[in-house]
Amino acid sequence: MTDHTAFRDLSPTTLAEAVGRTQVMDLDIRPLWGPAPRIAGPAFTVRCPAGDQLGLHAAIYRAEPGSVLVVEAADARYALAGGNVCAIAQRRGIAGFVMNGAIRDVAEVRASGFPVYAKGVVPIPGNKRTVEPFNAPVRVGGVIVHAGDIVVADEEGIVVVPQDRAEDVLTAARLKAAKEAELTLDEWEADHRARIDKSLKEAGFEG
Repeated sequence: MTDHTAFRDLSPTTLAEAVGRTQVMDLDIRPLWGPAPRIAGPAFTVRCPAGDQLGLHAAIYRAEPGSVLVVEAADARYALAGGNVCAIAQRRGIAGFVMNGAIRDVAEVRASGFPVYAKGVVPIPGNKRTVEPFNAPVRVGGVIVHAGDIVVADEEGIVVVPQDRAEDVLTAARLKAAKEAELTLDEWEADHRARIDKSLKEAGFEG
């Protein structure tokens, strides 16, 4: 089994090229405060019906330390969590929240340093009436996320690495990062210009 902590050393930018566009979340799921710390951990998936936050509140007591709570919200008109819920999640070792919904009390969350990637902030909370099964596949930011997939997020974006591809993606991303680290800017420029000129020629451009 892949050690998810190994992914903390790799940026979403590097991982995205290794895993492909379909595993990169849409840009409307963004850090709610910055500079956003990088998080990396296995997904614990949650679904919250419209106007309801019970699933997320229950999940913070069920997810293992190091998990990233990935929440599919039916709407973003009501906050799924506030400052105290985020503080408890942080105390229990949850790495962060990634959701297509909203939270409130963002000043408190920022002050505590708890990472939240979401659509935005709204002051009114949802109800606590309905809960759906945990760890079912969810769709967040245009990506289907399964429980146990590795979620890596920072200010560059959010990438989801499927469990069954984790080792291959990790290896490819490490090789790419190492190769790029060895190049000086002059070497990178020479290689870049050669590739650009080749592409221009193949496209029939002259000038």
